[in-house]
Amino acid sequence: MRAVKVCTSVLAGFLAINTLSARQQTAPPSAVDEGRQLFIDNCGVCHGPDGDSVPGVDLGHGKFKRASSYDNLVEILRDGVPGTAMPAFLNYLGDLEMRTIIAYLRFMAATAYSTSAPGDPVRGKAIFEGKGECLNCHRVKDKGSRLGPDLTEIGTVRRMIELERSLLEPNAEILFQNRLVRLVTRDGITITGRLLNQDTFSVQLIDSKERLHSLEKS
Repeated sequence: MRAVKVCTSVLAGFLAINTLSARQQTAPPSAVDEGRQLFIDNCGVCHGPDGDSVPGVDLGHGKFKRASSYDNLVEILRDGVPGTAMPAFLNYLGDLEMRTIIAYLRFMAATAYSTSAPGDPVRGKAIFEGKGECLNCHRVKDKGSRLGPDLTEIGTVRRMIELERSLLEPNAEILFQNRLVRLVTRDGITITGRLLNQDTFSVQLIDSKERLHSLEKS
């Protein structure tokens, strides 16, 4: 293996809150856009843009841990959760901003399990496999590339609004594990690909030609 210099980021922490009732999971339309931006700016680093990056917590699908009411959620955002990685936002966000974030969480949970979608699936498949060139990076069942995330079950884990956003703004929100990385070896060779795994001594990635690389760190 060739030695390579690699920079890594540690993303940690979680928001510990409980499942809200269906009655609580509605959000004023005017709060959705602002809430989404506040959520991404303040919560997305740990929870990811869809709220599902922390094991055992899925904010986007209403799977929380410690709250049973709207006010409980505000308290958790304001004061944090002692003994955990959940910080207090009292000195960073105002009460209205915290409530706007919560309204957005409720909106995400309320729209998480919608199964109906307009459009022509046959035409969509033709575009996906042809003009859209989606298979150049993604894979569905036994077709396509392994460079990007496998989309075989994407309809069961992402809402329509999230899929639409990813199509219109593909680079706006990319999960850390799906980002392309560029590595430079000691002899000056540049390798670009998706990070698959790394430990203290080595890093593994897959490039655009689906070649696997395992490199030593230095």
